[in-house]
Amino acid sequence: MPSHNNGSEDPGPWGSKQNPATGDIDALFRQGSAQFGGMFPGGPPSIRNMAFAVAAVLLILAAWSSYFTVPSDSVAVMQRFGKYTSEVPPGLHFKLPFGIDAATIVPVKRQLKQEFGFTTPGASDPYQSPTDGRRETEMVTGDLNAALVEWVLQYRISDPVKYLFEVREPSATLRYVSESVMREVVGDRTVDEVITVGRQEIESEALLKMQALSTKYAMGISIDQVQLKNINPPGPVQSSFNEVNQAQQEKESLINEARREYNKVIPLAEGEKDQRIREADGYRLKRVNEAEGDAARFTSLFAEYKKAPEVTQRRIYIETMQAVLPAIRSKIIVDETTGSILPMLNLDKQQEARP
Repeated sequence: MPSHNNGSEDPGPWGSKQNPATGDIDALFRQGSAQFGGMFPGGPPSIRNMAFAVAAVLLILAAWSSYFTVPSDSVAVMQRFGKYTSEVPPGLHFKLPFGIDAATIVPVKRQLKQEFGFTTPGASDPYQSPTDGRRETEMVTGDLNAALVEWVLQYRISDPVKYLFEVREPSATLRYVSESVMREVVGDRTVDEVITVGRQEIESEALLKMQALSTKYAMGISIDQVQLKNINPPGPVQSSFNEVNQAQQEKESLINEARREYNKVIPLAEGEKDQRIREADGYRLKRVNEAEGDAARFTSLFAEYKKAPEVTQRRIYIETMQAVLPAIRSKIIVDETTGSILPMLNLDKQQEARP
């Protein structure tokens, strides 16, 4: 006869035995339902209430993610499912929620900068400060000397679409472009030009080349200014370089002093030379004019003399006496019959007149 098992296993509704694992799951489900219902005073919520709660949460999230604000110095680049759609000006705007529309804020009116060789404290842009400032500043000049060059690059974002989508990591690419151009420009000049007189030319040439490369790579960036900061020789040769600079400064100082003395003495000598030349020319003209006047006077006098010799001779004699006699202090006039002039001289009066 068939034997029946009187153990813990109960037959199913069709006379089959029930799986013990299924019973355990049912028990756990009933226990969880009881605990969840205990959290609510009026019993567990219905499925309808739970759907309303979920819908309210989704509505709040949709409202929260559907509006955004663009600052006054920026624009927003809109993407729908990752595809570019439009640019949005500053102000309050709305978009499709749940990541359907994405807005990327781009500061197109703000002047940005990148520093090479030094770091400004508090910089928020990770690409503004160098990662290895020592390596960036070490350069070789055209005369095979080493120099540590520090500079600042100031730029603006001119095309937000190109800035975001044309070039991967445009700020990092701009750092590489700037470093490459600066090494090229510095490598074409001597160390003296780089440190002293060639700074402005280096800035202008580097600016033009960086602008050309930025346009060629379609980076959407407009470079405004390249400004050199500190330019120093490497540390091991710093003392020797300072001595050379001091010697050059002394040389320039002596040259300037010599030029000052030259400018002081030479123009004075040239002025005196010109003055004497003019005096000589004036004296020459005076003598020539006087000689020509005397010759003309003598010629005219001789012509009159030939017309009336006696009258002219007498007039010349009288004019000569008029010029000579006033210069004589004492005068004695004698005639032809006077034998001697001694009786007429007052010797006592002449002795008293002597000093």
